[in-house]
Amino acid sequence: MQLAMIGLGRMGGNMVRRLAQGGHELIVYDASADAVTAHAGKGIKAARDLADVAKQLVPRRIVWVMVPAGAPTDSTIEQLVPHLAKGDIVIDGGNSNFRDSLRRAETLQQRGIEFMDVGTSGGVWGLTLGYCLMIGGSASAFQHCEPIFKALAPADGYAHVGPCGAGHYVKMVHNGIEYGMLQAYAEGYEILHASQDFELHLGQIAKLWNHGSVVRSWLNELAERALTKDDQLAAIRGYVEDSGEGRWTVEEAMRLDVPAPVITMSLLARFRSRQEESFGAKVIAALRHEFGGHAVRTT
Repeated sequence: MQLAMIGLGRMGGNMVRRLAQGGHELIVYDASADAVTAHAGKGIKAARDLADVAKQLVPRRIVWVMVPAGAPTDSTIEQLVPHLAKGDIVIDGGNSNFRDSLRRAETLQQRGIEFMDVGTSGGVWGLTLGYCLMIGGSASAFQHCEPIFKALAPADGYAHVGPCGAGHYVKMVHNGIEYGMLQAYAEGYEILHASQDFELHLGQIAKLWNHGSVVRSWLNELAERALTKDDQLAAIRGYVEDSGEGRWTVEEAMRLDVPAPVITMSLLARFRSRQEESFGAKVIAALRHEFGGHAVRTT
């Protein structure tokens, strides 16, 4: 099939390569001209701008938007729409809030343009292993685009999970679960690292756990890779970003009155990782000193 990919970052660029390997014809565009040049080649044609993207596509056009969530996605779609026609399909594969996807679907529907939200998981490994695709949109749009999803995903790695918004909703919860899993591994390895009774080799333990253990997983395979390279992770600062989905998952859990303590605490742990010095911890130390005369460490 022919389609366009807008956004050639770590995810979008590798997705273009995988699609081209699957025999699809790609029109590519990115705000960085160098990124466009780097990806142009066999089966991949460069576009000068969004108007040129639409011009090179044969109706029924399919445009996959793979740019940061929020304003960049809105801006890209707004600039693209004047060049599209009734029946064309816009796919948002970024980590958008599902409520934004509902709004975008309604806006595009008024112009007769189909919208699909595709939660995409796989990271930098997707090029070789494939991407897990959580797809929201109409059944007809899904069927029309299914050859694209088959090329991107491993066997059984894609599904039409519901109407517009459902794809990003499922991806939101997926990432919330990821937060909790990452935090559990982090805490376990930190306890091992802090042991005063044993000098433990974390890379060895991670490798061990990946063979028959109930905590084996792809995430722990990645832990094995990282810890085998450097048991102390000396070159890495313990600063952890969040891209939004964890927050949205916690907000949705609160809205639905669903207890989600693990995901919530894993999100808060990320906030703590960004503090050079915790003022809250200072308050606790000061109060313990005031009521109990406990020693405090001074700067």
